[in-house]
Amino acid sequence: MAAIDLEAAAKAAAAAADAARREILPRFRRVATETKADGSPVTEADRAAERAMREVLRTFDPSLGILGEEYGQEGDSERGWLLDPIDGTIGFTRGIPLFTTLIALIENGAPVLGLIDVPALDERYLGFRGAGVKRNGEPVRVSGESDLRRAIVSTGDPFQFDRFGARAAYQRMSAELPMLRGYTDAFGHSQVLHGGIGAMVDPGIHLWDAAPSQILVPEAGGRCITLDRRAAGRGVGLIFGSPALVEQLADYF
Repeated sequence: MAAIDLEAAAKAAAAAADAARREILPRFRRVATETKADGSPVTEADRAAERAMREVLRTFDPSLGILGEEYGQEGDSERGWLLDPIDGTIGFTRGIPLFTTLIALIENGAPVLGLIDVPALDERYLGFRGAGVKRNGEPVRVSGESDLRRAIVSTGDPFQFDRFGARAAYQRMSAELPMLRGYTDAFGHSQVLHGGIGAMVDPGIHLWDAAPSQILVPEAGGRCITLDRRAAGRGVGLIFGSPALVEQLADYF
């Protein structure tokens, strides 16, 4: 099987993100919210954006599989695309402009390309194996901070820690870290990539939420630790950002 041309795949991912923006932005603050079977919110913007993304990516290479939050798996599950049309749907449905679109490409089950798009802020982070990470075409790198007392450290929502079986870790961070902030979802991930946030802890998330950062953070000079608790039905967790901060935060788990 021929290797994937990652430079060409990056252009395809960008085109898919453009297609998602065209579906999402006209619906922002104008769309009704529904509730899925698992209790999470969904809108027609989520569905329309994923349909548009799939159409673009199928055209790029029909042999690649696609797994998306709204429409599930089609094709190869070890070699293909992972999609989340709107990460941060809760905020999106409440008119908060920090939602993102996530795209990752995996080979042999491991991410080799990642994209985090922040449509309402017109910011896009894109990188692939060996190419670093760029925000709107300009290279970015994670923070070099090593002191947890000086760093902004971000987390997912407290209920995610409960779902992950890690409430004690959240309580310890709350007690010990002076600038612990809740820049949740992949918006927080994006701010780690350019060094604004020193590190982030995001537990209890899905593969499509984790995969972009699993490749983007190392490409931006950082460290990303994956805690896999899927066997217990708790999803995966990421600790990522400045290597020195990540090493210290890993002790909280």
